[in-house]
Amino acid sequence: MTETATEAAVRTGLYIGGEERFTDDVLKIADPGKPGVIVGEAAAATEADVLDAVAAAKAAFPAWSAMSAKERAAMMADAIAGIADERDTDAAVLSQENGKVRMEGWVDALVFEIRWNLALAVADEVDGTTTLPPIMGAIPTETEVAYQPLGVVSVIVPFNWPIAILGAALPHALLAGNTAIVKPPPSAPLATTRVVQRVAEKLPAGVLNVVTGRDENMSKLIANDDVAKVCFTGSVGGGKKMMEMASQSLTRVTLELGGNDAAVLLEDAIIDDEHLDRLFAGVYDTTGQICMNAKRVFVHRSRLDELVAGFEARLAKTKLGYGLDEGTTMGPLHQPAQKAFVETLIREAKEAGADVREYGELPGGELEGGNFVRPAMVVNADPSLRVVTEEQFGPVIPIIPFDTEDEAVRLANDTWAGLAGSVWTADPEVAKRVGSQLVCGYVWINDHGAPRLDLRAPFGGMRASGMGREQGIEGVRAFQDTRSISRLDPEALASMAH
Repeated sequence: MTETATEAAVRTGLYIGGEERFTDDVLKIADPGKPGVIVGEAAAATEADVLDAVAAAKAAFPAWSAMSAKERAAMMADAIAGIADERDTDAAVLSQENGKVRMEGWVDALVFEIRWNLALAVADEVDGTTTLPPIMGAIPTETEVAYQPLGVVSVIVPFNWPIAILGAALPHALLAGNTAIVKPPPSAPLATTRVVQRVAEKLPAGVLNVVTGRDENMSKLIANDDVAKVCFTGSVGGGKKMMEMASQSLTRVTLELGGNDAAVLLEDAIIDDEHLDRLFAGVYDTTGQICMNAKRVFVHRSRLDELVAGFEARLAKTKLGYGLDEGTTMGPLHQPAQKAFVETLIREAKEAGADVREYGELPGGELEGGNFVRPAMVVNADPSLRVVTEEQFGPVIPIIPFDTEDEAVRLANDTWAGLAGSVWTADPEVAKRVGSQLVCGYVWINDHGAPRLDLRAPFGGMRASGMGREQGIEGVRAFQDTRSISRLDPEALASMAH
């Protein structure tokens, strides 16, 4: 199909050592909703460009790390000021390159600012120390335990919520005293590059750098003796590749990977419009392309029909369409390959005799052939179906009945993943008991989904959903090392002789 550019195509460059840099080779960014349309072009870095970015961050590290956390926080507060001035444009660009509806693009950029400012709120804790006093007759030293930054860090974000996800790691890395290189997703780099560059321009040269390009030229962001840590958000397969590459230089990693999150609705769950709206959003937001969305819904058998009817009423109102068009409630999937995968899961469920219910109408006209998939439910799904065992990352949800609380917990934990989950019950004590048995890093009670994530709390996965934590002071500590400084105490030393 012939490619056509939009009237106001976006063009972004690299930002290295305080200077914008354009390249002859570019990434042409496709519109997932309009086949053949090019949203814009992003610079495609060579390996030499990547090495320049690492060198710039390394050169900036001594001065940046020598500041106190409060001094860095003040500069970071100035750097984020005014970031909202271009939020409408950022949201529109993100909607076009990603496929999500305009409001989600707007919230994506907003969450970055919120997370940035929440990181700055813990500045007073960053330089904290602990003193271990001598123990007479046993340990003759007084030891101070403090924290120090790691060095140069790479932050690699995915296509689905790239700006918001960046906010879970980047400000914490900088506040801790590290310098950083951001790698936006190659299929949707434009809005992220725009936002990060505007912040980077207000920080000392080299403290914050941005490189975009093809993955084959990016290895030196990971396997590099001058890179101390990589923070990666993406698929499980991508996380394994990151670990393998990082092992070459013993680069540390934080990995926030895929999920197969369970929502467990117990017999006494409140299934009214308010609660149904929350759960529905926690399943279908961003066309199902959120790592912490519910991917499996387990409901007490006595409440199955009630839940299905509630979802059905909402799915019947779905309007598939272009993300910038008024009235659109669900946009396309981001990539043709993901569309094909989700369609395969739905087809397999049908062929297995499952009760598959699909809703909405595929758009036509200039949107015909876009990455659109009708949202679906697989009611009373067999737990062995791939739509249950694998992360769909699309607008289809298996709904599985259970009879006992123990059965619900067993089914919820019977997965490779451990990112997030939720428990729905009117009894707070039951919620706490069941929630504490779910093997995952984050549990909601009577809620589910990114909009209600507590951005102050540590977030990350268990099992194959990743390692390490982001957000809060724990997120800052993930970008620091501990250092012990020990001083001999003469009195305590003398006590050792007796």
